[in-house]
This record gives sequence, structure tokens and C-alpha cells, in this order.
Amino acid sequence: MSDSRFRLLADLQPSLLVIISRLLTVLAIIVLIGLLPWLSDSDPALSLLRARSSEQEATAEALDAIRQHLGLAQGPWVLLKHWLTGLLHGDAGLSWVSGKPVLPGMLDAAGVSLTLMLAALAVAFLLALLLSGSTLQRGLLGNNRRSNGALATTFTAMPEFLLASFLLIVGAVWLKLLPPYGWQSWQHLILPALALGIPAGGLLGKLFSDALTTTFSEPWLLTWHMAGFSRRDCLLGVVRRALPSVLPQVSLVLVGLTGGAVAVEKVFAIPGLGRATLGAAAAQDLPALQCGVLILLVIAVITGMGSTLLRRCLLGHALENGSLSTPASVINVTRRHYRLPLFMALLLAAIVLTGLPRDPFGSDFARLQPPGWSLPFGADATGRDMLARVAHGALSTLLTALAVTLCCLLLGLFLGLFPRLFCGPAEVANAMPPVIVGMVVAALYGPSISGAALAVALVAWAPLATHTASLVTEITAQPYIRITPLLGLSRFRSLMRYVIPALIGPVTRHAMLRLPGIALSLASLGFLGLGEQPPTPEWGRVLAEGMPYVERAVWTVLPPVAALILLSILAVSLSQGSRR
Repeated sequence: MSDSRFRLLADLQPSLLVIISRLLTVLAIIVLIGLLPWLSDSDPALSLLRARSSEQEATAEALDAIRQHLGLAQGPWVLLKHWLTGLLHGDAGLSWVSGKPVLPGMLDAAGVSLTLMLAALAVAFLLALLLSGSTLQRGLLGNNRRSNGALATTFTAMPEFLLASFLLIVGAVWLKLLPPYGWQSWQHLILPALALGIPAGGLLGKLFSDALTTTFSEPWLLTWHMAGFSRRDCLLGVVRRALPSVLPQVSLVLVGLTGGAVAVEKVFAIPGLGRATLGAAAAQDLPALQCGVLILLVIAVITGMGSTLLRRCLLGHALENGSLSTPASVINVTRRHYRLPLFMALLLAAIVLTGLPRDPFGSDFARLQPPGWSLPFGADATGRDMLARVAHGALSTLLTALAVTLCCLLLGLFLGLFPRLFCGPAEVANAMPPVIVGMVVAALYGPSISGAALAVALVAWAPLATHTASLVTEITAQPYIRITPLLGLSRFRSLMRYVIPALIGPVTRHAMLRLPGIALSLASLGFLGLGEQPPTPEWGRVLAEGMPYVERAVWTVLPPVAALILLSILAVSLSQGSRR
């Protein structure tokens, strides 16, 4: 009886640790959001005064009046309790800028953002079906082979803020087919929905095609054919079997839409939740920022839980009984898969090496001077060399990305050794777009490249930690590791001598494959004004500076767009090579 109790406790202990980790993480996030006004370097009363009026003198009397009016003198913990109590009663506080309740306006903005996200999701699903249609047709005809996915890679390559800028230039400025800004009619929805939906659809289409190819190779399908099942039944069975492996990625795509909507709403001047939260961060309106971040997190958590529940429903009893079918084939990586990323890397290197000797700060040319032999990429609005700014911006962006990648590698290696203890933070980090963290960091400490790097690092460690945890599980299951206690080796010595050396190589390669993606995240924060500040060149910052002049001087936007497209294709092709 006692042995069974001990076994029950041993089975419950890991699950209990996971539950505690998740609960503590959620509690920490709620407390963090509630204490935002006190986490800043400045006095909350001073921040409120500056948010309302930058010209009013910050006298002791004015600051004391603000503290008394809002109860700031009671301290952070009392106000945290009042804030949580207010949330339960539908009161998220008053805006520091307008003095009005923040919740009604944020809920209206959330409705706009959800409409945009649903339209983008419809675009993504339609595109995913079109991209995977040929795979379905080949599989049903018995010609099952994996496609190269070149079209899907092209759609996936550009991040949302970059594609939004491109569609604005082509669809609204050059072709004049659709309105460029605003939210007045259904026509204003098309370009933003395409900007959000095309990258998501390309990713889902590629993943679903790969899942279909794997499913068509499973032995149960041959049994169904021999049993006389119709082609329609086989099609439904294949789709149902392939969907669960894609659903976790659907959750990540929805989280990506939450973060990508912030940039898209800024580009197209849409009055959505992302733009409102970004404006609150820029104005240091911390109550509005609290409410916006909380709503964004709730959207991310609900979508993640929904996709997990749907996955369990589709798999049914097979997931509980361990009776899932095993795929029959494994696809190996060849040198041919690395030709495209190598070509993209060489083009980027050529741009950087050509532009590095040039001056990125001097206004030596005419304002908005068009490209010529002496000025290959033209000049910006202050007469600075665009080639020099793009090249030096590449150096700034990529070196910062390398530093962030190394930090994430160290964090991932360490935290991945304790998967149950840190599963809560890892799940939250996976569900948190860098844009949300960047807005919080910028609101607390001001926009800077170090703040952008911190924001990206706080979420980018999670995939590496998850990879480390899975490798540790595989390595410790090997016979030569399991026998080490019998040979007198302690768990610590076994970890240091055998486990860590075996996992450093794969996790380091994984981290380096994420370097271009981290650089794109830094560029997106720079584009939103949350990263590097003028006049220092940085790709996202250079693109943002050129957007006001896109209608009359498109060369102020095309060079950073081209560089970011090269980096995007490099990131996507490397990640697909690693999955093979």
C-alpha cells in the first residue's frame, strides 16, 4: 500500500510542478502589468504630468496634487489591489493623457483589430488551401512526393510590417487601386488583411503540405484503400490526421497576427488595439498601456488554448492510448537546400561591403535626390546616402541580433535543463509577440536599441529551451547514460560530462538558424519607433523614416525593403532546411 502511494506521489510531483510553474507565471504577469507605473525609472506622478502636458512645470505642489488625486501616495501594492478590484468590476482606470476611462476605448479598438485578424485569417486559410491543393491531388492519385515549397517560401518570406509597406507602395501609390489609409469601408480592409494573411498563409500552406505528404505515407491509408473506402472518405481521413500537427502552428500564427497587427495598423493608420497600445507606450500613458497589453495577452492565451483543445478533439482516443500511426519516410537534407540561403547571404554581403566605406550621417546630397551612378540608392529626406545607411544599418542590426542570439542560447541551454520548473515562462514567452514586450520596455525606460534587444531576448529564448529539454529527454534515455549511476557517477557529473556536450552542438546550430529571424524582430521594433533612435541607421528605422515620402521618392523605402526581403528569404529558407 505504501509503495503504491509513493508511486502515485512520484507520478503527481512532475505534473504538480508544471501546474505551479504556470500559476506563478500568470500571477507574475498580472502583478507586472499592475505595477507598470512604479517599474519606470521616473516618478509616476511626473510621468503623468509629462503625459498630460510637456510644457507644465513639474513643481512639488503640482506633483503632490497628482499623487493625492490618484492615490499614488498609498503605494504600489495598495493601488495594485485597487486595480485588480477595478478590473473585476469592468474598470481599468483613467487615461493619464485624456483623463477618460481606458477600457471602453480599448474594447472598441480591440473590435477593429479582431475584425482585421479574422479577415487576415480567412486570407491565410484560403492561401494555405491553394498551396496544399496540388499535394492533396498527388497523394490521392498515388504520386506522393514532397514539393520544394518555393511559392510558399516566397509568401512566407516577408514579415507583416515589410509586406504592409510593399502593398501600400504598389496597391495604393503606384496602381491607385485601393485607399492607403483609414478604416471607413470594406475597401480599407483589403490591403491590411493581405499584409497580415499572406505570410501566415504561406507558412500554414507549407506546413500543411508537409503534413499531408507525411500522412499519405502512413500504412493505415493503404489498409483503407484495400478495404474499399471511397476517395472522399480517404480525403477526409487524411485531412483529419494531418491537421493536429499543424494546429500548434496555427496558434503561433494567431499570436503572430496579434503582434503583426500592431505594425500593420500603424502603416495603414487603422484605429485598432495595436495602434492604440503603441500610442499609449509612446505617450507613456501607462493605464492605457496596461489595458492594451492585458487584452492582447488574453487574445493570445485564448487562441492558444483553443488550438490545443481542437487538436485533442481531432486526435481523440489515439492520443491517450498512444496508438498514433508512424510515418514511413524521412527526408534528408542535401547541399542543394542551402543554395538559396547562400545566394541571399552573398547579396547581403555585397550591399554591406559596398556601402560601409560611405558616410551614413553626412547630408552631402540634395534632399530626396534620385539614384544615379554616384548615388546608387538615392538620398533620403535630409540628403544622406541611402546605400551607406542601409549598409551601416545592416551592421548595427546584425551585430545586435548576434548578441541577442548568444544571450538566448545561454538562457535556452540553462533553462532547458529544468523543463518542468520553467514550462510556465516558456509557454508565456512563446505566446508573447516581441512587439508587446517592446512596447512595455519602451514605456518604462524609453525607446532604444538595448531596450529592443532586451524585448526580443525575453521571448526568443523559449524555442531554444524547448529544444534543449527535448534533447535532454532523448539523451538521458540512452543506455550509456542510464548505466552511469551504477558506475558511481553522480547526476551532476553525468550531466556535465555526457549530456551537455551532446546537446551543445544541435542547440547552437538551432540558435544560429534563428539569427536572421531575430534581426527581423529588431527591425520591426525599429520600424515602430521602439528601437534605435535617429540619426543612427538601423533597417527598421531607415524604412520608417522613408515612409512619409513614399509617394514622391520611392527610393527612400525600396533599399531597406530589398535588404529586409533578402534577410527574410534567408531566414525562411534556413529554417525549412533545418526542419528537413
